[in-house]
Amino acid sequence: MSEADDKRAIRDCIESWVIWRDSGDWENFKTCWHKGAIMNATWLQADAETFIANAAKAFATSKSVSVHFLGGTSIELKGHRAVAQTKMMITSRDELDGVPVDVTCTGRFYDLFEKRDGRWAIVERQPIYEKDRLDPLDPAQMPKFDKAVYESIPSGYRHLGYIQVKRGLPVKRTMPGLRGPEVEALYAKGKAWLAGAKPPQ
Repeated sequence: MSEADDKRAIRDCIESWVIWRDSGDWENFKTCWHKGAIMNATWLQADAETFIANAAKAFATSKSVSVHFLGGTSIELKGHRAVAQTKMMITSRDELDGVPVDVTCTGRFYDLFEKRDGRWAIVERQPIYEKDRLDPLDPAQMPKFDKAVYESIPSGYRHLGYIQVKRGLPVKRTMPGLRGPEVEALYAKGKAWLAGAKPPQ
């Protein structure tokens, strides 16, 4: 398989991830991950199996609706390993204090990939949250914010995180953003992965 073929296979996995996750096609969604893979979301950092189970439960029971859109992808290959960065947008329709709202968060998926038994799949996914916003569906209405909670969440995912906290989710406050030590540590992790570091635990 050529480098172009490898990159196409990785891109296909990234694009399929979004379609299968947002449509609730969990059996196909499982094929995007290698065994023991890790997913790091604002609301859960766990192995892929746990993430899939929680996402499936939310898909079936939650009133909120979250979907993903993708932009360009940059892939760095080294042998049977790769680091892929993909521009993405997360949009969520929810209700905050009785006010229907849309939250839009833009950033990147930062993925560690590996080719095992001829198949490229994700070993770890870490979103980078660059900026977000919240818009009430009715411009005449605006929900009230708990200032202490609101300001405790990094600016890159402040509105997304806030609405998740209000849903009762345990939002992590140290996710990587556009700049800062968290994203620099992530870039270093990607370099180490390409240099042969052990898979994340």
